[in-house]
Amino acid sequence: MKRSIRKVAVLGSGIMGSRIACHFANIGAEVLLLDIVPKEITEEEQAKGITLDNKTFRNKIVNAALENTIKSNPSAIYSKKVLSNITTGNFEDNMKDIASCDWVIEVVVERLDIKKQIYDQVEKFRTPGTLVSSNTSGIPIHLMAEGRSEDFRAHFCGTHFFNPPRYLRLLEIIPGPETKPGLIDFLMHYGDKFLGKTTVLCKDTPAFIANRVGVYSIMALLHLVEKMDLTVEEVDKYTGPALGRPKSATFRTTDVVGLDTMINVAGGLYNNLPDDKAHELFELPGYVKKMQENKWFGDKTKQGFYKKVKGEDGKSEILALDLKTFEYKPQQKIKSATLDATKLVEDLRERMKVFAKGTDKAGDFFRSSFFGLFEYVSDRIPEISDELYRIDDAMRAGFGWELGPFEVWDAIGVKESIEGMEKYGHHAASWVHEMLAGGNASFYKVENGRKHYYDIPSKSYKAVPGTDEFIILDNIRESKTLWKNSGTSVIDLGDGILNLEIHTKMNTIGGEVIQGLNKAIELAEKDYRGLVIGNDGANFSAGANIGMIFMAAVEQDWDEINIAIRMFQNAMMRVRYSAIPVVAAAHNLTLGGGCELCLHADHVQTSAETYMGLVEFGVGLIPGGGGSKEFALRISDEFKEGQIEQMTLRDRFLTIGMAKVSTSGVEACELGYLQKDKYSITMNRSRLISDAKEKAIELADAGYTKPVQRKDIRVLGKQGMGIVYAGANSMFAGNFISEHDKKISEKLGYVLCGGDLSAPTLVSEQYLLDLEREVFLSLCGEKKTLERIQSILTKGKPLRN
Repeated sequence: MKRSIRKVAVLGSGIMGSRIACHFANIGAEVLLLDIVPKEITEEEQAKGITLDNKTFRNKIVNAALENTIKSNPSAIYSKKVLSNITTGNFEDNMKDIASCDWVIEVVVERLDIKKQIYDQVEKFRTPGTLVSSNTSGIPIHLMAEGRSEDFRAHFCGTHFFNPPRYLRLLEIIPGPETKPGLIDFLMHYGDKFLGKTTVLCKDTPAFIANRVGVYSIMALLHLVEKMDLTVEEVDKYTGPALGRPKSATFRTTDVVGLDTMINVAGGLYNNLPDDKAHELFELPGYVKKMQENKWFGDKTKQGFYKKVKGEDGKSEILALDLKTFEYKPQQKIKSATLDATKLVEDLRERMKVFAKGTDKAGDFFRSSFFGLFEYVSDRIPEISDELYRIDDAMRAGFGWELGPFEVWDAIGVKESIEGMEKYGHHAASWVHEMLAGGNASFYKVENGRKHYYDIPSKSYKAVPGTDEFIILDNIRESKTLWKNSGTSVIDLGDGILNLEIHTKMNTIGGEVIQGLNKAIELAEKDYRGLVIGNDGANFSAGANIGMIFMAAVEQDWDEINIAIRMFQNAMMRVRYSAIPVVAAAHNLTLGGGCELCLHADHVQTSAETYMGLVEFGVGLIPGGGGSKEFALRISDEFKEGQIEQMTLRDRFLTIGMAKVSTSGVEACELGYLQKDKYSITMNRSRLISDAKEKAIELADAGYTKPVQRKDIRVLGKQGMGIVYAGANSMFAGNFISEHDKKISEKLGYVLCGGDLSAPTLVSEQYLLDLEREVFLSLCGEKKTLERIQSILTKGKPLRN
C-alpha cells in the first residue's frame, strides 16, 4: 500500500502532545489536536455568558495547552505561519474527525486504562488502514494492543518522541506483536526524511532503548557520587562538553527535566526489571530520597541540585547543593589535571583516551562510570536490540551524547578496556570476547566510505542500514581529500561535485578559509561540475575571525584590514560569479561571514535548524564581506510597482540593525537572508551534504551558466538616508540606543542607500562593495567598537545578538 501523511490527529495536548502537533505543522502537515472537555465552568466564565455548550469553553484545555507551547522557549515552531496548519478540538465533539486523518498519535497520560478508553473511541471513528501509534515512554505496546480489532493491531505501534520533539532527534519505533512490517519500514523512512529524526527500531521491552540505557547511566552515576564522594560541581564538570555531552551535563539537566520525572522512570525500571543485573542501581540513593522528601525537584520547584538566588547587590547567583549538609553554597571551581589535558585535544575520540588514562579523580570517575556502562550495554544485546549500532544511535539522538557507548569503547580500545573493566569489577558480555577472539578488534569500521558495525549473529561486519543515503565527511576525508590547508579541506564527493569543508574553531572565517574557498572554486572550474560548501561540525560558521581584525585595529594597521576585507569581498563575489554552481549547506550557527557566504551562493541547502544572521552590528560594525551590498541589492529587487520603497528599506535595515538571527531555516527566509527560489530545507541534518550535492548536480544538469555582475541596483541616496537618520535620531532621543549605535545606524543607512546621492540612482555591485569597505574601515577605528570586540573575545563567545 502506498502511504502518505497529509493529515495527523494528535490525541492529548499536554507538553508532549502540543509540541508533537507543532512539529508536524512545521513540516506542512495538517494537524488536528484534541483533548478532554473541562469538567466545570468557572464563575468568571459564567459572568461572561459562556455556557457548557460553548465551543470556547469545550476547547479551553486544548487551546490553553497550545498557547503555552507557542510561548515556550526554545520555540516549538519554525514560524508563526505554521500555526494555521493546526485545528483544535475535543474528544467528545471532534473524535469523529479522525476519519479523515492518515495518522492518529495518542499522547495522553501514562496510564494503560486511560489509553484503552481513548482507543475505544479511535476504533469507532478511524478509517481502516489508518496508522495508529502511542507516544508512550514505557507502557508495553502489546498490552495497549490487547482487545483491539485485527486491523487496529496490524496498524498499531509505539512512536516515542523525545522532549522537545522539534530539537531532540530521536524517534523510537516499537512494533507490536502483529504490526505489519511494511508499516514499520514506512515509519522508519518517514521519521528520518520528513520529521528529521534518527529513527531507531526498538523491541517492546521496559523503557525501550534510550531511557533504559540513559536512566541506568544516570542512576549508576548517582550511586557513584556516594561511593567517590563527588560534589555536584565535579559531576557536571566531568560529564559536560569535555565528555562530548550537553553543556547542562548531568545535574543541571536533571533540574531542567525534573528530578521527580527521573525518579518515576527509575522506579518503573526497578519494579519491571527484577532480573536485571543492575537492578539495585535503579533504587534511589539516600541523598536523592532526601531531595524527594523535600520536594527539591529542580526548576519546577525553584531548587534542586542548583538554586538561583539574588545577592545583596541584586545580582542573581546560582548556588550548588552540598550533598552532605543539604545547604546551598557558591559553586566551587573544579581543578583537574585530566580535564586540563583534555582541553588541548580537539578530537573527541582522542580526548576519550586522555580521560581513560587520567590518574586523578576525573580519570577514576571516567573508568568507574564507563566500565559499568560498557558491561550494561553489552549485556542488553539481544534483549533490547539485536544490533549494537541502534543503542549508539539512540543515545546520541535522545540524550545528546556525541559518541554512543560502543563508540566510546572503540575510542579507548576494546581489548584494553576489558582488562581495565576486570580491575573495577565489571565484565563484558561473552559475545565481546568472541568478537576479539575472532580477530575483530572494534565494534565499527569504515569501508569504502561507509560505516560498518559488528553483527553478532553472523560474526561479521555489515553496513549500517540507511547510511548509503548520507555523506559523512569523516568516512571519506582520508581517501577523497584533493587539497587542504590548516583551516579547510577540498573533498571529492563524486559525480563531479567537490566539497569545501571548513574546520577552524567554530568554523570561523580567516585567511586560510579564504584561500581554501578560492582553491576549491579553481579546482571545480577546471575539472568538476559544482561545489558544495559544508561540514559535519557543530556549526556551519560562527562568522569572520574578529580577533584578527581587533589586533590589526589596535595596531592601527588600516592597510592590513583594508586588504583583508577586500579579499573577503572578492572571495564572496567569486562564489557568486564562478563558472560552476556553488551550494552552501548551512546548519546551526550561520552568522556574520558565514551568513554572507550563504547570501552569495547560487543555492542554500539549509538544515531546518539553522540560526542565520548578520550580527556585526553587535560589535559596532556593519557586514563587510558583501552582506551590506547584498541587502542593498535585494532591497532594489524586492521593490515592486505601487510599493513604498522606504518601507522595504526600513525592513531590511532593521534586520541588520537589530542583528536579527533566525530561529529556523524557514525564518531565515522571512528575514531576507534566504530567497524563496534559492533555498531548500533538509529536515534530517545527516542528509544535508548529500542533499546539497544533489542540488549542485541539478543546477549543473540544467545548464548552469556564469551570471553577469549587476550594474542595475537602484539605491535611494539622500531620500532614503533621511528616513534612516530620522529613525536613528528618534531612537537615540528615546534612550533606546547609544550614541555609538546611532552612528553605526547612520553608516549602515549610508551604504544601503548608495551614499550621498542627490536622487535615486542605478549603481553597480562594486560601487556598493567599495562603500561597504570604506564604512567598515571607519568603524574599526572607533574606540567603542574595539571595546565591544574585546569583550566578545574575552568571553570567548560567538558573535550573536
